Amino acid sequence: MKILLAPALIILLFSCKSSNTHPQIVIETNLGKIEAELYPDKAPKTVAAFLSYIDSGFYKNSSFYRVVFDEAMSNDDDAGVIQGGIWQSNNAKAEKLPGIPHESPKQTGLTHTSGTLSLARTTAGSANSEFFICIGDQSNYDDSKTLNPDGLGYAAFGKVISGMSIVRKIHQQPSNGEAFLKPVVILDIHRQ
Repeated sequence: MKILLAPALIILLFSCKSSNTHPQIVIETNLGKIEAELYPDKAPKTVAAFLSYIDSGFYKNSSFYRVVFDEAMSNDDDAGVIQGGIWQSNNAKAEKLPGIPHESPKQTGLTHTSGTLSLARTTAGSANSEFFICIGDQSNYDDSKTLNPDGLGYAAFGKVISGMSIVRKIHQQPSNGEAFLKPVVILDIHRQ
């Protein structure tokens, strides 16, 4: 009996280890669910901060409030990003959060392909709770000096694995410039 339990225990340990390598999250919105995996092996500081915000319940009743259309950077007619976080629902908390040390695409090897989750920022180390999801390949977010004078790009840290149709649906909501006329509610973000 002991001989049979040992292989089962080894298999269980390896399956638990591999499931923790890329934690998975669910972004529940009023338009549907988006599932993503995160890459702590490549962007450890960014993923740790994002997961701490999730575990603290920061994203309950937050929103996707910003949309960017960027057809020139992609062959995709719907190319661009949707940005969300706690800025509109809890601006005071967002302003008090410390900046996350910047992990550039050059450091991590993560690029802004379609479905990439990345942190919004103004300067290196200023990103915190606000994030965006790429629609279409957006290599301009990797190191473009037109987007950031420092040329360090944005900190990519995860990728949508299910629900890109919901991301596109959010991207297509009515907007005025870069602001959605009616923000898309993020009911919650939680670990899967």
